Amino acid sequence: MAKYTVEVSQDYRQSVEAVFQKLSDHNQLGKVLGIPVKTDPLAHEGKPELVKAFQDATAAFDSSGLCIFTTFAWGLPDLQPQIAAACGDEFTLENLALIGERVWNMERDFNNRAGFSAKDDVLPKRLVTEAAKTGPAKGMVSKVPEMLPKYYELRGWDGNGMLKPETRTRLGL
Repeated sequence: MAKYTVEVSQDYRQSVEAVFQKLSDHNQLGKVLGIPVKTDPLAHEGKPELVKAFQDATAAFDSSGLCIFTTFAWGLPDLQPQIAAACGDEFTLENLALIGERVWNMERDFNNRAGFSAKDDVLPKRLVTEAAKTGPAKGMVSKVPEMLPKYYELRGWDGNGMLKPETRTRLGL
């Protein structure tokens, strides 16, 4: 297999390291996203909600035309005034969140129509059956299978990972 090396500047490397340090210090992911929730990286409670919020916010950022990487420390409250100034007052915080949710569900619907479903929302078997051998999660396995039903419920999807009719109606899809 070919091995590639990517050269990056020292400034870039330091800024990326600073972002990851910020995220690892006291689990600040929720704070960076504008979501005032502290999370324990080893617990699975509250993670489906955080994942949905992150996905919706990311989709809204991507739709704005801004690079998600250059705006990583922003939340939707930082983006909203800029979009409203450029595009109109109808771009409220609530509407940006809805835009992100619609985008995420349109992507899921596309994937569903291409044949993907809950059967594809799985990790490799060893990650849910073999405990981690080292690190802070030593002795633990992934809890994704336990979190998926709650995530699907939050998304308005059925048990097979398909959009429910009421979700389509609510989002105008």
